[in-house]
Amino acid sequence: MKMTEAAPPSKKRKSGGPGSSEPEEISSRELPAAAVMEVPDSRTQPPPPGAEGLEEGVDYISGLPDAVLGDIISLLPTREGARTQTLASRWRHLWRSAPLNLDYDDLPAEGDVLIALIAQILSAHTGSGRRLRISANHLCHEPATVDAWLRSPALSNLQELEFCRAANHPPVLPAVAASTFRLSSSLCVATISQCLLSDGIFETLHFPQLKQLTLEEVSISEGSLHRAIAGCPVLESMLLNRSTGFKCVRICSPSLRAIGVRVRSFQRPKIIVEDAPYLERLLRLDVDEGLDISVISAPNLEIMGCLPYKRPIQGLCAVFPTVLHTIKTLSIYVFYSSVEMVLSFMSCFPCLEKLYIEQDVSPDNISWRRKHKRHIRSLDIRLKTIVLKNYRGVLGDVNFAMFFVLHAKMLELLRFKVQGGCRNDFIARQRSLLQLEKRASRDARFEFTCDTDHRKIEDINHARDLSVADPFEW
Repeated sequence: MKMTEAAPPSKKRKSGGPGSSEPEEISSRELPAAAVMEVPDSRTQPPPPGAEGLEEGVDYISGLPDAVLGDIISLLPTREGARTQTLASRWRHLWRSAPLNLDYDDLPAEGDVLIALIAQILSAHTGSGRRLRISANHLCHEPATVDAWLRSPALSNLQELEFCRAANHPPVLPAVAASTFRLSSSLCVATISQCLLSDGIFETLHFPQLKQLTLEEVSISEGSLHRAIAGCPVLESMLLNRSTGFKCVRICSPSLRAIGVRVRSFQRPKIIVEDAPYLERLLRLDVDEGLDISVISAPNLEIMGCLPYKRPIQGLCAVFPTVLHTIKTLSIYVFYSSVEMVLSFMSCFPCLEKLYIEQDVSPDNISWRRKHKRHIRSLDIRLKTIVLKNYRGVLGDVNFAMFFVLHAKMLELLRFKVQGGCRNDFIARQRSLLQLEKRASRDARFEFTCDTDHRKIEDINHARDLSVADPFEW
């Protein structure tokens, strides 16, 4: 891409000497302590795909309106967005007037220098704010400074606010003042980490545009949490990540589509979905801790898990009385697999298409041919995808898997996540023991892969992550 003019080098104001915390001044032609980005000469670069027929040497990007270029710049990391000032005279003013994307992780400074640099950027910026991301430590140690930042005109109409988790957990959670949310009317995404949200903070607050809410390691009371949800009329995704202060969460939302919950070891809250007409996903993000989930009304719920299987079929029907016929993807965690468990789930979730089973130990043996023969003949197993995690290939595992091989007539994929590796001789023996030649579905595929203990669900740490296509895929 050929640029019309190269930016002349600018002079930097020297900092205040050794030990000084004063940052270097950012001029209108200079980045905050960042090197000038080299601009490639279009005469030495091959034309981009689809550029045939375009006039050679013409800078089509710089010819776009300021508003379009500003939106492009606002999507870049903070440092890269600032570097666009060096491209040409056409670009010099754009970063300062573009919607501001200010991420403390992208700035080349730390401590007091970082704080001063953020203040300098905010004071020099003339446009509106798109995104502000700072550490929870700033709230803990510099509450007045953060309050001043949030009152800056540069953050008017802010769309994304993130107080991200600090590496060193503060010994005492800092209280968040109501002024922190003075931009609540424009926020679309909010992430609050390691804070104390007092009872009065959500009394009058309203978030008319908030679609994604993440509360990570915060302390919030039941009443405040319910008021926060009620104050978000268009909320689509909510993640409660190891937060405390509540024993029960009642979900009544006309807009929520995805909920994720990860609890702390000493807390066993209850989640009751009372009325969520558009809810599609209900994800329990850990399997080791206690979490009680009940669903009263969620007519569009299709994906659920990871559920610990500890109750009989009657208990499942009582906990999920209205969603049993809507669930298509389910992840469960069991101490050991049994055919009785499978039959219970097939009866309880008749439209289930994907089933992920993670078991703790393998039983020595599973005998189902005689005991369940009559029931199996009448059972319509609609499963298309089955994933068995912690598969060891012992007799109990083989008999359990063979149940699906011989009776799942619509099966498309049965994946074995093998513990300890997949040697060729192991796979050959398992294929023989499983009697794959007698499979009920002629189109079924059988895959043996190594169990790496990596799951997408463990990577869900933000409300936006709840939209991943299949959160249980291993």
